[in-house]
Amino acid sequence: MELKSKIKKWKLSKIIFNKKYNFNRKNVLAYLPKSYIENAYTKISKWNNYSKTPLISLNKLSKELNVGNIFYKDESKRFNLKSFKALGGAYAVEVISKGRKKITISSATAGNHGRSVAWGAQRLGLNCKIFLSQNVSVSRAKTIEEYGAEIIRVKGDYENSLKECIKRSKLNNWKIVQDVSSKNYKFVPKLTMAGYSIMIKETSVQTNKYITHIFLQAGVGGMAAGVVAGVARYFKRIPKIIIVEPENAACVLKSIEKGKMTKIKINKESIMGGMSCNEMSLIPWHILKKTTNCCLAIPDKKIPDAITMLAKKSFSVKKIIGGECSAPAVVSLVSAFNNIKVRNRLNLNRSSNILLIGCEGDVDKELYKKLYEKGLKQYKNVK
Repeated sequence: MELKSKIKKWKLSKIIFNKKYNFNRKNVLAYLPKSYIENAYTKISKWNNYSKTPLISLNKLSKELNVGNIFYKDESKRFNLKSFKALGGAYAVEVISKGRKKITISSATAGNHGRSVAWGAQRLGLNCKIFLSQNVSVSRAKTIEEYGAEIIRVKGDYENSLKECIKRSKLNNWKIVQDVSSKNYKFVPKLTMAGYSIMIKETSVQTNKYITHIFLQAGVGGMAAGVVAGVARYFKRIPKIIIVEPENAACVLKSIEKGKMTKIKINKESIMGGMSCNEMSLIPWHILKKTTNCCLAIPDKKIPDAITMLAKKSFSVKKIIGGECSAPAVVSLVSAFNNIKVRNRLNLNRSSNILLIGCEGDVDKELYKKLYEKGLKQYKNVK
């Protein structure tokens, strides 16, 4: 079947436009200063095996949607961690360790952040304790263990694992590296977001096209805020910022809709695991509340299809390994195009140069295989 027939029924679950939109570079950089952003690049760019991740043209999809360009930032090639998270947690570990060797790093995670922290600790020869809830897969836990970290399992959800991490860390004087900011915990999350801004630094020199739209996946908002800060620092022109979330975990959408940070109840966890979050991080809220043009919520059901189509070269001439949190970028873009009102309101047209963040590869190999095979059953005939 033709590509068009396969994607024409992709739909958005919910859409809101931000009534308080007002992108102000100075305000953004007040929350994540230039010094943080520039220091992150200076240090990370000197790490062994650092290189820019590919900026892939989704030329088949751009032709189908009749837009200028669609660029896919492929973070599956980021160091050997297959995720943009390599830029955050590991960098924060380096900064807070200050060259000391006799310290222990700790963190609670749902997966990718913990891998970055464990890898960062291993790079520097530090002890590392990673707290995982019972919901985190064995596959993800094994991957973290491969970086020398000790896994501590905790009953309940992510919040339970975080509480236990904080409790044990205080007792043992371990240094906590979390990517979620709160009123009394801002420095380390700022470091992780500064690391994420490197994706925009790289993009700014990888194409001479002005980016007009960026679709950004959000969990607690850290990646999105880091990218927006990168835009404020490195882009000459400000693109439209579109936030993408699972329909059952749209805490950014709900917060922007209500005009204040809003905790939601998740009745069913999304397969977009790293995006299935019930409350925003504080600093990302301050950055995103006025820089976001539009929030989109999407269902889980098209994620397997998008994963398979990325791998089967349906969107580009290159095979792309994109995990369950990369696929939402493509799903949301196509779904936005399928909604005439959204497409027109966002000015998605032949002059558009769209940036998608392929934030991870097959970091959970078992889940990736399962979702790929599910998508393959329906999409095996895509040309």
